[in-house]
Amino acid sequence: MKRMRLGIVAGALAVLLGACAPGWAEPSDDATATHSFGDVERWEKVFDDPARASWQQPASIVQALALAPGMVVADVGAGTGYLERMLSEVVGARGVVYAVEVEPNLVTHLRERAEREGTANVIPVLGSTGAPRLPAGRVDRILLVDTYHHINGRVDYFRRLRAALAPGGWVVVVDWEKREDTVGPELNHRLAREQVTSEMERAGYRPLETAVRLPHQYLLVFTPRA
Repeated sequence: MKRMRLGIVAGALAVLLGACAPGWAEPSDDATATHSFGDVERWEKVFDDPARASWQQPASIVQALALAPGMVVADVGAGTGYLERMLSEVVGARGVVYAVEVEPNLVTHLRERAEREGTANVIPVLGSTGAPRLPAGRVDRILLVDTYHHINGRVDYFRRLRAALAPGGWVVVVDWEKREDTVGPELNHRLAREQVTSEMERAGYRPLETAVRLPHQYLLVFTPRA
């Protein structure tokens, strides 16, 4: 018994000393990268670069969503609309694609692109930094591609986001592996997949298995816990 008490005290002391050690902190759920996306012409060159397909693998991302005709999908952080035509084709005329952006110039661009490409089921949405402004209980899939690390207060954000999901809905996060790489942002802008999973679990989700693998990024699927 004495040995057990000593072990408990030693363990508690180690935790206390670790918590008080210089530099010790829980990982932040604030954004690791913040940019202005108001210059649409500049970001078109980045987001719609034909070379992007080789590392982004958009067809694999859409496959991971397991979409069917008539479904409602939200692309949060849609950028210039890189994925919108593909999503539009998969959900069909009875489906809806919400293309969500917080930058008004990008929302205008998304509308113009949808009109130009004839994707009538793509609905641009001007979200806010704290909420994507999606209809409650309607969205079957919420997709975030290269966007998760731009969100502040992610645990609270994704708690609120649950209200938009239809029963059985998913959130799919595609972001950068935390390692030095030939494409993507610098290392300190990347989040480890373990941190993403931890934050999503704290927000009330559980991970689902997926067979889709990407060369430079993780693709993680979550659904709300019952």
